[in-house]
Amino acid sequence: MRHILTKLAAALVVTLGVTSNSSAEEYPFRDITTAVVWGSGGGTDSINRMIMAEMEKHLPVGISVTNQTGGVAGSNGMVYVMNQPDDGYTLVGLSESNVTAAVQGGWDQKFSFWHPFIVGGSPDLISVPANSPHNTLEDLVAAAKAAPGTIPAAASGSGSIHHLNLLAIENGAGAKFKFVPYKGSAPGQEAAIAGEVDLVVTSLAEQAPLIAGGKLKPLAILTPDAADFNGKTIPSAFSSYDGLDKYLPLKQAIGFAVHASASDEAKKALTDAFDKAVASDTVAEWAKANNYDVSGKSGADASAIFSKLKSTFAWTLWDLGAAKVDPATLGIEKP
Repeated sequence: MRHILTKLAAALVVTLGVTSNSSAEEYPFRDITTAVVWGSGGGTDSINRMIMAEMEKHLPVGISVTNQTGGVAGSNGMVYVMNQPDDGYTLVGLSESNVTAAVQGGWDQKFSFWHPFIVGGSPDLISVPANSPHNTLEDLVAAAKAAPGTIPAAASGSGSIHHLNLLAIENGAGAKFKFVPYKGSAPGQEAAIAGEVDLVVTSLAEQAPLIAGGKLKPLAILTPDAADFNGKTIPSAFSSYDGLDKYLPLKQAIGFAVHASASDEAKKALTDAFDKAVASDTVAEWAKANNYDVSGKSGADASAIFSKLKSTFAWTLWDLGAAKVDPATLGIEKP
């Protein structure tokens, strides 16, 4: 009898040990890191810091946010996360602009490498320093036509949505600016305020505090409809140039992603936390206060959006002569 009890006790210890170890290994059991591919203070960085803080409330671990900038269309950050284990503990903070990394020659993977989550986006606009002599988009375009390729323009990095919108303005209005790339929207906006460039193309969400503070002067929003902001109407660029509708509008899709090869358990835990965060009053109030539209798409739905963006962006760059790699050789179908 004593021998039987000893065996039962040993079996119980083993069972409890297995249960304890299994419980300890359930995802997530340690902190998560999100590496944002664009600079601190920009739209992708701000959204990721906001959504990660909200997702933390629905996870048993913390999420830290870092920045891994540089490369082509955010390729440094994507390569960094790609080289981390696909265990769900290193996420990449990205945006629609990253879909152009392949045709820009900075990324040798398909975008389906990622399992994405889209928080939302904000429309782009073209602005100038507050003391600029240009008060309308027509004034600015006229100056660019008078001195082609000499007026410096900031639009984040090469291949970003802001760069594509600058190219669209050039082609739709028949002007040529001198594109100056920066490692994110915030540095480009700071360059405009400092007088290093004559104009900047970034989102309304990113420019809002600078416009409200009298540091930037908006000339046009790059959507079909005008926008009311800070007690004034920002005219639509479409009302000035008919040719813009061939290239615009291009909409942001900002969020984050995990390796597509990550476990279903990790994807489910992240999706549950994401869905709860997106549905919160905190996110709704943040989006309204910061001029963002909330998407809340993830998984297959988000992948479909990024696939469409990849096609549109890649072929737009190719048609505008700004891509290094033919999209057709990458299997990217025309939109």
